[in-house]
Amino acid sequence: MPDDKTKTDNRDRSQAAGDEDYEVRHLAEEAGITPDQARTLIKRHGTDRKVLNEIAESIKAS
Repeated sequence: MPDDKTKTDNRDRSQAAGDEDYEVRHLAEEAGITPDQARTLIKRHGTDRKVLNEIAESIKAS
């Protein structure tokens, strides 16, 4: 995080960019699922990280 708060970007960190491989890999690693599962979740349920993590936890628990 920059010291100068005026030099930040406008990305919404609560959203996962499904078209970016690094975002998909990060979600997969964070949630303990495969990248293919992460991509499928993003396609089916949208890009809200909180929702994706909750669904991924339920997948991992099964």
